[in-house]
Amino acid sequence: MAGVSVATVSKYVNGTQRFSPAVEAKVKDAIESLGYRSNPLARSMITGRTRTIGIAILDIANPHFTNVVKGANRVALQHDYTLLLVDAEENLARERSLIEALSPRVDGLIVSSRASEEIAKWTMKLGKPVVMLRTVRGLDIPTVGFDNRLATSMLVRHLLNLGHRHVAYLGFAAATINDERIAGATEALAEAGLTLDVYETHAPTALAGEQACSRVMLGPKRPQAVICYNDLIALGFMKEARSLGFRLPQDVSVAGIDNVPYGEYVEPRLTTIDGQSERMGELAMQKLIDVLAGRPDVEQVVLEPRLVVRDSTAACR
Repeated sequence: MAGVSVATVSKYVNGTQRFSPAVEAKVKDAIESLGYRSNPLARSMITGRTRTIGIAILDIANPHFTNVVKGANRVALQHDYTLLLVDAEENLARERSLIEALSPRVDGLIVSSRASEEIAKWTMKLGKPVVMLRTVRGLDIPTVGFDNRLATSMLVRHLLNLGHRHVAYLGFAAATINDERIAGATEALAEAGLTLDVYETHAPTALAGEQACSRVMLGPKRPQAVICYNDLIALGFMKEARSLGFRLPQDVSVAGIDNVPYGEYVEPRLTTIDGQSERMGELAMQKLIDVLAGRPDVEQVVLEPRLVVRDSTAACR
């Protein structure tokens, strides 16, 4: 209809070559007149590319992962990619089957997993580029992670400056990064000649924090301050502490990690560590797009935590 070759139309539609204004006007008019729309499925059969990126996360209900997806999607849209999401719902047994089902539908994968090293090894055999949302040692695979030791070390030093000497950590042992967070807090306290009391939750959720609160606060060694594995646990802990009659932060200071939006709208506002969740998603997506464009990069990026001081921590009384 435009009086040009199929190749010319293809190059125009895909933006791979410019033509004279007259030719481009003819092709544009023909497309509009015919109501032509490209067929992504047909294109993928020819090119072997779907223009789709898969992202596997642990729990979409956790705002940290919501922000990671938001950042990844922002970069994907800038490069004309679509995001396809699977949510493991904190079920380690489901991760592998979900990722294996996702892999054939996408050009590459961004994966967040509790079992990062194990997952990374077999995802590398899927034949698709992979970026892990967690530092993975010993493997040539691009990653974007977070300095967990430094995060809890910063929180401990903040609490020490406020005069706290009895600090507890309420963690989630199923997460591999939990040990890193314990180590950071332990080392910072050891410098002051102090020890860390460690407690565990069964899940990284507000409900789990709520359920663990009485065990921490009504036990034989009541802490002056509590560092929680994440903000959700901290928010649940704070809710139950108030129900038990404790004043926050007068009776106990509480801090979390992730800087989720809810933390700024509770009373008292939650002191936390900003792990730059959206930035993590952006960097992971950019790394994957670079690999797909033939610019492989196995650098392991570690984002620096940022201390966000609010009302839930105060000077020890």
